[in-house]
Amino acid sequence: MLTLPNILTLSRIFAVPILVFLLWRPGWADYALAFGLYVLMGVTDYFDGYLARAQGAVSKLGVFLDPIADKIMVAAVIVMLVAFPSLATGQPLVQGWHVIAALIILLREMAVSGLREFLAGLQVSLPVSKLAKWKTTFQLVSLGAIILGGALPQAAWIGLVGLASLWAAAVLTLITGWDYLRVGIRHMD
Repeated sequence: MLTLPNILTLSRIFAVPILVFLLWRPGWADYALAFGLYVLMGVTDYFDGYLARAQGAVSKLGVFLDPIADKIMVAAVIVMLVAFPSLATGQPLVQGWHVIAALIILLREMAVSGLREFLAGLQVSLPVSKLAKWKTTFQLVSLGAIILGGALPQAAWIGLVGLASLWAAAVLTLITGWDYLRVGIRHMD
């Protein structure tokens, strides 16, 4: 069912290769374009859910695709920020100990996705907690700030805000991951 909310969600998925391409090319202009696209993707993430609820157009396709679109975008950005050096420094924007925060986020996303799939087979839902929404907010802000820091290397504080937010997201990731795991364990024998 191709409603406007579902089209917005699909647009995020189709925009990921463009975002990856821009992050692959480590110039400031590419990072600036990547930041603009990333912000646009974040706006569509907000509006697809808002419109679906406001129009009473929440669909099974949207419920299925929305978290996948989010995870694809976050995973792709993290991999690119860890793997490719910026022109300004010759180093990846996420490096050293900060890679641990990025890895925590990626591993939790995979674990919670697997847990949700397992629980769905038992017809048990695992609703998103308010703390998990804060985790997502910190995660999205951190990645956006890191990308923007790549576009504006003379404003190093932007990248530092991004890295600090990445760690905040990683801490919240551990807390929410543990909360979800505790719920899931109750349904395992």
